[in-house]
Amino acid sequence: MPIEYDDELVSELREKLSAMVNPVKLVFLVDPKARCDYCDEIRSILKLLSSSSDKVEFVELSKGSVESEKFEAPLYPAVLMNGGKGYNVRFFGAPVGYEFATLVEDIIDVSQGYPRGLPLQLAEALRQYVTGKTVIKVFVTPTCPYCPLAVRTAHRFAMVNPLIYGDMIEALEFSELADAYGVYAVPKVVIEVDGEDKVEFEGALPEVYFAAEVLKANGVDPKVAGITVTRRR
Repeated sequence: MPIEYDDELVSELREKLSAMVNPVKLVFLVDPKARCDYCDEIRSILKLLSSSSDKVEFVELSKGSVESEKFEAPLYPAVLMNGGKGYNVRFFGAPVGYEFATLVEDIIDVSQGYPRGLPLQLAEALRQYVTGKTVIKVFVTPTCPYCPLAVRTAHRFAMVNPLIYGDMIEALEFSELADAYGVYAVPKVVIEVDGEDKVEFEGALPEVYFAAEVLKANGVDPKVAGITVTRRR
């Protein structure tokens, strides 16, 4: 069902989105042949965002349409954002609960042209040494308070290299996929490179450790890329 939002939330959201600089496009991909329990909810969220700032554009496309084919989404429903040179900041399932804040922060980062607070050294290492198509799959649930940290990190990495795809995957909506990956705790991260799963771990790692795992998945020693990590206790 569509969601009704109170005036206080709308006011706070408008103030938050006032930090935007450039327009951001949100593409909502749906499969009209499949049951979608949360599509109305996702639609309400995207309408709220687009009505809260004239810099947020929202478009809905159906699976199988000519326009939707260029996005090559592996799962439906999906919300895609033009994070780098392509639509590689992705939400599969409803960005609700704690993940709504993730969506808002991503919009601001994309609008400003760089993920706020990401060290330049990490960004340069990810640009230079990630040379294969790298998909960072982050399995989440709406009530997980640590999941947004992992999703935001994956999305921030995607913003600095168009070969990196940051995917939030709502584990309850895509339960079969979550079962296939043995998701028993969230966040769970799986890093795929050129179609092959290379690395997986649980928990919201600090950015430098997360970047090190992305580099390892690409066959790169983090030290070669100038990334030093110490043993975590």
